[in-house]
Amino acid sequence: MVKIRKFLVGIAFGIVIIVSILGGALSDRLFGYRVLDRFFPQKEASLRLPTESQRILKEESVVIDVAEKVSPSVVTIGISKTQAVLEMPEWPNFEFFFGTPQPGTQEEKIEQDIASGFIISNDGLVVTNKHVVADTQAKYRVITKDDKTYEVQKIYRDPANDIAILKIEASGLKPVELGESSNLKVGQFVIAIGTALGEFRHTVTTGVISGLGRGITAGSPLEGYVEQLDNVIQTDAAINPGNSGGPLLNSVGQVIGVNVAVAAQGQNIGFALPINLVKESINNFNQTGQFSRPFLGVRYQIISKEAALMNEVPEGAYVAEIVSGSPAEKAGIKAGDIITHLDGQRLAEVEGGLATVIAKKKVGDSLSITLWREGEEIKVKATLTETEG
Repeated sequence: MVKIRKFLVGIAFGIVIIVSILGGALSDRLFGYRVLDRFFPQKEASLRLPTESQRILKEESVVIDVAEKVSPSVVTIGISKTQAVLEMPEWPNFEFFFGTPQPGTQEEKIEQDIASGFIISNDGLVVTNKHVVADTQAKYRVITKDDKTYEVQKIYRDPANDIAILKIEASGLKPVELGESSNLKVGQFVIAIGTALGEFRHTVTTGVISGLGRGITAGSPLEGYVEQLDNVIQTDAAINPGNSGGPLLNSVGQVIGVNVAVAAQGQNIGFALPINLVKESINNFNQTGQFSRPFLGVRYQIISKEAALMNEVPEGAYVAEIVSGSPAEKAGIKAGDIITHLDGQRLAEVEGGLATVIAKKKVGDSLSITLWREGEEIKVKATLTETEG
């Protein structure tokens, strides 16, 4: 009798174990709840890596969240201007009888989207690039995500950086959140939003930071616009003409840069001004109501060491134009001069050039300037004044 009882108890105990195992397996399949893991944790569980589909889903969610959060704060910049265009007569077959047709001119009104920007205050302050609004004879407008159009009432151009602040009459706008650009890392995930090619509004592209601390020359010498930009962010996020002035964002939707240029001879190489530089300009603007910067008053092009050797002239800043009434004009500087030294500091392309030296000065500072003019060295003095952007 005792043996039979022990046998039955053994069978019952075995049934309990089998049921427990089957129940645990079933709960794992149906609910993902691992019963035995509560009592016997698996050491390798913490080492499990997410699957490829999980990684893609996470990245998609980040981009979607940032796009939905920031797009209402990103705007399109449009331009309106009138320009003269040549008009050729349409009767060239009668040239033999009537002489060569003479082209005429007529005025044509141009209205088009040209760039991007982002809102920094709910009462209508918008940041974009200075080169976007460089034409002082044109009128500009701002178009928001919900297709509301606002005429630009005032433009404040920063003379030291490729930054401009536009003022529109509006209220209740959604400003962006400005991030921090001093701790960026190469390889960091970034998102760009803007009006790609001046046509496709609120285009969202992604990539990584592919370089930091770059120095580039932006603009076109043929158009008279050349600017040396230092310490810019390089990214492979697709940035096209029309993205200028738009935000470069981190994965939580903070602006870490202002898209400014694209490499003409490269693919997937774009550049952005670091947001800390922009924040300095915004703080300057908020304190003074304008961009208060030291001003010399020359438009110039840096002569590199190679160009200097080829043309048998010194390195420095070749003065292309003097601003009327400026400190440079009062000091006797002329177009065609080459500024070689400021306060004894040599001007060289690798050291940032004229703009970098002037930016470190203050309004009212007196400068000792060394010029090269027609083979002679001349020394003059100029007192920096304040200029409104």
